[in-house]
Amino acid sequence: MDTEWHLPDDDIRRYVAQALAPPALWSADAHLAACARCRARLSGAVEPELVGAGWRRLEVELDAPRPGPIERLLVRAGVPDHTARLLAATPSLRLSWLAAVTSTLVLSALMGSLADPIAFLTMAPLLPVAGVALSFGPRVDPTYEVALVAPMHTFRLLLLRCAAVLSVTTALSLAVTLAVPDLGLVAIGWFLPSLALTVTCLALTPRFGPVTAAVAVGLGWLALVGATAAAGSGGSPVFVPAGQVVLALATVMVAAFLARHRRAFETSRRFR
Repeated sequence: MDTEWHLPDDDIRRYVAQALAPPALWSADAHLAACARCRARLSGAVEPELVGAGWRRLEVELDAPRPGPIERLLVRAGVPDHTARLLAATPSLRLSWLAAVTSTLVLSALMGSLADPIAFLTMAPLLPVAGVALSFGPRVDPTYEVALVAPMHTFRLLLLRCAAVLSVTTALSLAVTLAVPDLGLVAIGWFLPSLALTVTCLALTPRFGPVTAAVAVGLGWLALVGATAAAGSGGSPVFVPAGQVVLALATVMVAAFLARHRRAFETSRRFR
């Protein structure tokens, strides 16, 4: 559609130089949107390199993936964009996984309040271990190849993802704990086991891979709780103060081992 009035040549030049001020700028924008002739004149007044650069910027903007709710939340919390994108791609931070974790926690807490709290205390530490198993690896992470070529050490990326998983599961476990006040202080006995099992799983990951390491740690934890509960009376001594101190010391020792052997995460095996 053409119009009777067209932009003067001086306004076209000032528009290209970004020197046209409102309200003339607003009038020019409205006119260019409706006038093909003035748009053609505008294209002729712009350097071809500038037009090409503008189209390339537009293509990049259109092709850029839209951040999801988790990524936007991480960015608002101060996490850099590239790190937030890698963290948001963690399979164990998806809504389906979080819903499964919440359902498992609620069910185990209900069983603990109705029968024996050891059911809840045993199950809660296993959830971050399962999350770690799904955090990184060619068989479980659909973004594994992308994360592999990211300008970030594998050890740091895995720590970031595991910290995110542990934080989420800890918050959910704490919320469920507050919902069952009848258990008292014993209800928070899952926290140190969660740390111990997560760090142990990380320490075994370079050697066995995330899934095998998580399965081994989980089975070892179930065997430990089962054996100590059968040998003692009134529950497992793992959840009494003395047992918690032992778990804390074990966590520190395994964490020191993990920090000392962090280069094992950068080997060519890459958890295959």
